[in-house]
Amino acid sequence: MRAIAPAARAGLLRFVTAGSVDDGKSTLIGRLLFDSKGLQADQITALEAASRRRGLTEVDLSLLTDGLLAEREQGITIDVAYRYFATPARKFIIGDSPGHAQYTRNMVTAASTADVAVLLVDARQGLQPQTRRHAYLARWVGIPRMVLAVNKMDLVVDAREAFERIRAQFHRFATGLGFAEVHEIPVSALRGDMVVSRGEALGWYDGLTLLEYLETAPTRHDDLARSRPGGQSRPLRFPVQRVVRVAGGNAQPDSGFEYGEFRGYQGTIASGEAALGDEIVALPAGTRARIAQILTADGELAHASADMAVTLRLDTQIDVSRGDLFAAPETAPEATQDIDAEVCWFDAEPLVASRPYLIKQGCATVRARFASLAHRIDVDSLRLVDGPDTLHMNDIAHVQLRTQRPLAVDPYESNRVTGAFIVIDEATNRTVAAGTVGRGAQG
Repeated sequence: MRAIAPAARAGLLRFVTAGSVDDGKSTLIGRLLFDSKGLQADQITALEAASRRRGLTEVDLSLLTDGLLAEREQGITIDVAYRYFATPARKFIIGDSPGHAQYTRNMVTAASTADVAVLLVDARQGLQPQTRRHAYLARWVGIPRMVLAVNKMDLVVDAREAFERIRAQFHRFATGLGFAEVHEIPVSALRGDMVVSRGEALGWYDGLTLLEYLETAPTRHDDLARSRPGGQSRPLRFPVQRVVRVAGGNAQPDSGFEYGEFRGYQGTIASGEAALGDEIVALPAGTRARIAQILTADGELAHASADMAVTLRLDTQIDVSRGDLFAAPETAPEATQDIDAEVCWFDAEPLVASRPYLIKQGCATVRARFASLAHRIDVDSLRLVDGPDTLHMNDIAHVQLRTQRPLAVDPYESNRVTGAFIVIDEATNRTVAAGTVGRGAQG
């Protein structure tokens, strides 16, 4: 394997494996961990023992991620398995997502934080409906880069012809999805060809191995930094998770506040920056105040940025509750009750458009109805099917929601926190769908 130049070294990369059932996702991850020396000796011993108990003569690398008893009995992945490993080039977090259609919600969960999707295709079977669905969902949750890993190349007669055929099929399908990059690699997860080492069976392919690509792939944060010339920050978004009132003493020994005066607002900054003296607007009420204090577990700060968990104190008392949003007034999103969105329906029970559901967006939870179902997306052709009456499991559709009270939302492509939500059935408390706010939202 070629050496990685110091300039190419990068930080943590999160990636998710996706694809149809039995395309080899768990085996691929096991091969990555095994061949990159990412396993401890006791893990290898346990893996060998588990393989012998299943009557196998060779080590079953898929057992590294298929940890649930039900998964091992059925030979499939049900839940999302996360694994961590590192090479001299960078650190990785892998999400091994399930391929079965009834576990699509788990694939969306794993993909929602990933920088790269590794989409596996069985070279013997070609693209499957779940392959296309996972590709669509990967782009839907904002993953900019896709690796098409054509697996099981050792099981086809003309490997190069099979690879080229599947690559052409996928490009025809994926052209309209808007990935920043699609990189194709032929692999054999079982034998290890083109995963970590090049192997000897695919000499006709002269591109990067999978690990070489992952070691140099940009992250979403890299893309955001490049899209903001001059270091310009994204607008401030601070979802209020908790309102803290101190009625028995100071919040900090050196804060200078008298008994019973402290009221703070806790949460994690979703985007942008907060500094002492900055003016904020609290949505949906629209009231304004200035930041008087920024507190963390380590003490006071003059400045805080995205992904930091902080407590903000304001210079005046305003009516703020859990689920409200702080934003800079000049870049604040619109608080609206009418939300254009795209949803993926997860539940076995179909949507009943006439009944209310709960929408959970960030820290806010409100009742809502599906005001209209504009069209469903045929994931095989990406064709729009107008006017569906309902949504069934794994259906993806453009909808309009009418919420009981206003929500402050951004388009998902602008902000993954304020632009995403889940749909909950009030009666069963099941998560029945996930959604992203469309470009029509103001922000």
